[in-house]
Amino acid sequence: MPPRALRCVPLLLSLTTGAAVPAGPGGGVTPPPSAGDWRYYAADAGSTKYSSLAQIDRSNVGKLEVAWRWTSIDYELARAHGPLRTTNMFETTPIAIDGVLYVGTGLGAAAAIDGATGKTKWVWNPFERTTEDDRRGSMGFSINRGLGSWRGPSGEDRLFLVSHGNLVSLDAESGKPDAAFGKAGTVDLRLLGDGREPYDSYFWTSPPLLCGDVVVVGNSTTDPYNYKSSPPGTIRGYDVRSGKMLWLFDIIPRPGQFGHDTWLEGSADYTGHGNVWTWMSCDPELGYVYAPTSTPTDDWYGGHRPGDGLFGESLVALDAKTGERVWHFQAVHHGLWDYDFPAAPILVDVTVGGKQVKAVAQVSKQAFTYVFDRVTGEPVWPIEERPVPQSDVPGERSSPTQPFPTKPPAFDIQGLTPADLIDLTPELHAEALAILEKQSYGPIFLPPRLHEGNADGKVGAVQMPGPVGGSDWNGAAVDPETGILYVPSVSAPLIAAVGPPPSRGDVRYMVRDGGFLDGPRGKVKDGAGENDPLPITRPPWGRVSAIDLNRGEILWVAANGDGPRDHPALAGLDLPPLGQRGRASPLLTKTLLFLPEGSKDMIAVPEGGGGRFFRAFDKATGKVLWKIELSAGATGAPMTYLAGGKQYVVLPVGEREHEGELVALALP
Repeated sequence: MPPRALRCVPLLLSLTTGAAVPAGPGGGVTPPPSAGDWRYYAADAGSTKYSSLAQIDRSNVGKLEVAWRWTSIDYELARAHGPLRTTNMFETTPIAIDGVLYVGTGLGAAAAIDGATGKTKWVWNPFERTTEDDRRGSMGFSINRGLGSWRGPSGEDRLFLVSHGNLVSLDAESGKPDAAFGKAGTVDLRLLGDGREPYDSYFWTSPPLLCGDVVVVGNSTTDPYNYKSSPPGTIRGYDVRSGKMLWLFDIIPRPGQFGHDTWLEGSADYTGHGNVWTWMSCDPELGYVYAPTSTPTDDWYGGHRPGDGLFGESLVALDAKTGERVWHFQAVHHGLWDYDFPAAPILVDVTVGGKQVKAVAQVSKQAFTYVFDRVTGEPVWPIEERPVPQSDVPGERSSPTQPFPTKPPAFDIQGLTPADLIDLTPELHAEALAILEKQSYGPIFLPPRLHEGNADGKVGAVQMPGPVGGSDWNGAAVDPETGILYVPSVSAPLIAAVGPPPSRGDVRYMVRDGGFLDGPRGKVKDGAGENDPLPITRPPWGRVSAIDLNRGEILWVAANGDGPRDHPALAGLDLPPLGQRGRASPLLTKTLLFLPEGSKDMIAVPEGGGGRFFRAFDKATGKVLWKIELSAGATGAPMTYLAGGKQYVVLPVGEREHEGELVALALP
């Protein structure tokens, strides 16, 4: 089959209507969770980030106050077992089971917390059982965004996290490792089987996914200067009871595997990345796992990997029991923009044209929302292959077309033209235009250019959206009762310029002299110090969009935060909220949309981005109903649960000068 025909290929399997939750060896059907639980990072297996709890509603949300705080145990562990690298970017989102919170930490520990008081119930300390040689650098720079949970047929609860390169199974009641799982409760994730060499350069930031009786994990790798040294991504399934590896799916296909012929000149044999570093989702009734993949090596230069390159930057549906591909869709062919699928696919049932559809919606850095029938992989609305600009970088062979969804509309600016520039005053617009004219600019999928030596004298190419979105790992939330999707996004264009790497690298080109494309009036002296530059685009610079997935239409757009309205260049202007460019993760309840601004000190936040406010929005209109200023900006996603019959909202916070902690809010 030619490469161009592989872009959306459903593989239809026989399905049993009303199938039970898939069971691994040993059988068993997981009992349904309590409505007051939050059992997955994003609430449920479908990653909705939705809770039906309604004690806190629009009539009383204004009374919310801080109920308790819990400081990350990593600081104590670092003092006891140091020297260890810690970070205040405490990105974990707890899960909640029967009023108890469970967290994983950047140093690979786990803890149970009383959901009503914030008091620690138990701590699992990985350093009590590991030697110095076991402390592999596999925790993602001290970042761990959570853990997974599984309830067996007898009501027993198990927790799963990745710690120092090991998949660990813990008893939720005691915090002790499950002796029946792997070797004394752990499985070494460096080992891939099939006689393959172990990969020490893998690390893990996202929690394992529980799909029936299977624990599913992806992996992350660092961006190298050497295109042949980065390992390829894999997705693996393990038996929840024994820890036995059940299957392995190669994201970059090996010889003889489906899609290998989309990698020309044998490039699949040495290319790395193409991994799943973010969250996956599961449909327990179908028994399918939905995996969003990333860009293969290198993010901005593909001259060493000619061809479309399956399964890079794709959504892949796998059978949870066998790991076999059910269907796939590639959103970026021969990626040159770091357009990883960054967030969990969201499962929701909608009604389109009078027909009920089991859908999966994937938000993207490109500011597209791709919507598919999650059974067959067929697009709910047509997705068109359209011509895109071609690369002039030596050795590059960019794809002549890219996929464009016809619905829903893009939820943020795509491409950059003079009409997209800041226009709050004529002077600001003129200065922004002068900045833009120094670059090569145009539509979305404009390929990177050389950072010097271009015949037209331009410096690089403007990539809009940039590699932090649109949407990023903060993702979206959906209301399963209405089919309305809520997507936070930021407007942050990048200067995509490539050049030769440092002398130790062998990739021909890598991103050089890039960074965010700043707007006008940067570093203006005003007696109080220097000011960050204004964004170059028109506001809102950080927003949330409500998208009706039944009709494929945007219902409303609201700014998330005030933004830099106090900038001297905006003095005297009566402006509405302009939006903060921070990593904002949504939480959706029966009545409210909660959204923080995101910590200013998170990785890859544009200058002036982020803030400390946490807000509740009216789901129907986008109107702000309540806000509170926290002690630090949010570093991860908020969640909600019941403890002692009372509803709590919890989110992680941290800044460069503020230790990472959980903050719990509740009614008095």
